[in-house]
Amino acid sequence: MSTLLIVGRIAVVLIFVISGALKLMDIPGTAAAIAAKVPVPALLAGLVAELEAAAGMKAPLLMAIATGVIELAGGLLIAANIGTRWAALALLLLTAAATFYFHDFWNMAAAARMENLIHAEKNLSIMGALLMLFVLGTFRLSADDHAGVIYERLNRDSGSPPA
Repeated sequence: MSTLLIVGRIAVVLIFVISGALKLMDIPGTAAAIAAKVPVPALLAGLVAELEAAAGMKAPLLMAIATGVIELAGGLLIAANIGTRWAALALLLLTAAATFYFHDFWNMAAAARMENLIHAEKNLSIMGALLMLFVLGTFRLSADDHAGVIYERLNRDSGSPPA
């Protein structure tokens, strides 16, 4: 059972690891896509201006780097079973924001509407998996797995063959 959980965990986050790496390999392209779709809320304009001045980069470029790092690092952390809850939460929030800004099918017509509805539904499924990972947290061996490990150690240490 634990092997299937590891495979499932990796399968869920593989999309983030690949997507994050691709974003980091094309930061200008990612920043352009973000600039075209994600407005800076007026409430955060002052903070964003301070961040831009401190970093010497425009907000879309900062968001592109942050998105790539969150996707890549979050995916790798979950795959490695480290900080699963926080990584899953970060990826869940990022996926929700990406769905809202990039797959806003409710503002589209015809073929674009259907294509983005499918992407939004896919993202909803991914968010469900991330929510489960958040709830479950870091994987722990089950009582059955513990019993099996203890049984094997007892048999190995006593020198008797397993039953």
